[in-house]
Amino acid sequence: MQDVELIRRIGQGDRTAMKAFYERHQAGLFHFIRGRLGDAFEAADVMQEAFLEVWKAAERFRGQSSAKTWLYGIARNKAVDRVRKSARVTLRDSPDDTVADDGPSAQAVLEAASDAARVRHCLDKLPKVQLSAIRLTFFDDMSYPEAAEVEGVPVGTIKTRIHHAKKLLMHCLTRATSGTK
Repeated sequence: MQDVELIRRIGQGDRTAMKAFYERHQAGLFHFIRGRLGDAFEAADVMQEAFLEVWKAAERFRGQSSAKTWLYGIARNKAVDRVRKSARVTLRDSPDDTVADDGPSAQAVLEAASDAARVRHCLDKLPKVQLSAIRLTFFDDMSYPEAAEVEGVPVGTIKTRIHHAKKLLMHCLTRATSGTK
């Protein structure tokens, strides 16, 4: 069943549809939120708040964006609220629409390391905003405009974050491959 149909059924109070939607998206959403907050317990709380909001607001979903983008946008807003409440640093950074995406392709980055542990190690070294952009576009299969909508930033900012993240990943993976740390 498609996400849009699940959302429609959730809006009618269908708990089975809610369970299916939750099971489909909870792992990726948890990683997205944890990357923003850096704390697994807070991420789990925010994730539950986001799914509760889906339950409450599903009947108002109009399909102007994909259901996944809508869900991640809700989660992002909940994470920002959590950060504001705890008086931590804001999650935004300056957009730079002038940087072209001329870094290595995703394929080249992934081919640079076949060892999943090395990739995880290098991903963990990325700044949170760059890691989030990478996760949304490569792991959650969102387009740049969808990722920008979720993050609440211009598309150029997503391009900039991915450009810098790919360069950092390639550098880290190349160093890991040659045996230097």
